[in-house]
Amino acid sequence: MKIFRISLIGMFFIGLIAMVAFAAGDPAKGKVLFNDPTLGGGTAGVSCNSCHPDGKGLEKAGERKDLVTFANSCIQKALKGKGLDPNSEEMTDLIAYIKSLGGN
Repeated sequence: MKIFRISLIGMFFIGLIAMVAFAAGDPAKGKVLFNDPTLGGGTAGVSCNSCHPDGKGLEKAGERKDLVTFANSCIQKALKGKGLDPNSEEMTDLIAYIKSLGGN
């Protein structure tokens, strides 16, 4: 019984660590999305990087509480695409990249 409880607690912590790692997003994948002119089905032929070369001007964007809304606004207006699902892996990765620009 004691081994079972220890195993169960161990699995719980491994799962918790995996959830945190996934929720953090992948900045490298986010950078690819940042440079993709078809992000969100964009039709304008520009990417986030077109207006913000190498993230210029976004150094403090990672501090915004409305960063997901902010990013979707750019995708919809500048890229002429459809906003990303706020809970999607794409959005999580994009946000991780934007946050990395300010060292957050």
